[in-house]
Amino acid sequence: MKHPDVFGALYIMSPCCLSARPAGPSNPETEKALEAVKTPEDSAKLTFFLRAQLASAAAWSPDPKNPPLFLDLPFKDGVPQPDVLAKWAANAPLAFVDQYIGNLRQYHAIALDVGDQDGLRTDTDKLHQVLDKYGIANSFEIYHGTHTSAMADRFQNHVIKFFSQNLCFRSACP
Repeated sequence: MKHPDVFGALYIMSPCCLSARPAGPSNPETEKALEAVKTPEDSAKLTFFLRAQLASAAAWSPDPKNPPLFLDLPFKDGVPQPDVLAKWAANAPLAFVDQYIGNLRQYHAIALDVGDQDGLRTDTDKLHQVLDKYGIANSFEIYHGTHTSAMADRFQNHVIKFFSQNLCFRSACP
C-alpha cells in the first residue's frame, strides 16, 4: 500500500501480521527455540510459525549489533521488550492503513482471500472492512480451508486470473 507507483494491483492471500503483536505473556518453549537459532540451518528445522517470527524480526526489528542473526526478538528471558514491540506495532498494516488510503485508491484492483479455518481470517476481514469503509473497490473471498489449503488451485485459478485481468503494461491504463 506504500508503493502504488510500482505495483498496479494487489492480491493479498491469507495475510499475516496485520495486527500489532500483544505484549505478553511469552511462551518459554517458543522463546528458547528462537534464541537457540544461530545459523540458517537451525532456522530450517523450526516450525513454520517460528520461522515466520524470525522473518518478522528480521524485517521489523533488525539489529546490526546483535549477531549472529542481527535481529531483536519481542521477548527476552520471558520479559517483553517494549522497544521491539513498538517497532512491530508500527509495522502492523491495520495500524497504519488509514494513512495510505490515497495510495490504495490508485491501485487498479485489490483482492483478498483467506480460508474459513485460517487463524488470519479475522484480521483479513478487518482489512476488507477498512477498504469498504473508505469506498475502495476490492474483492474478498473466504474459501473452505486452512492457511495453506489448495494453494495450487488458489494460484492457478484465482491469483493468475486476477493478475491476467488487472495488470496493465501500457503507459496509459484504464
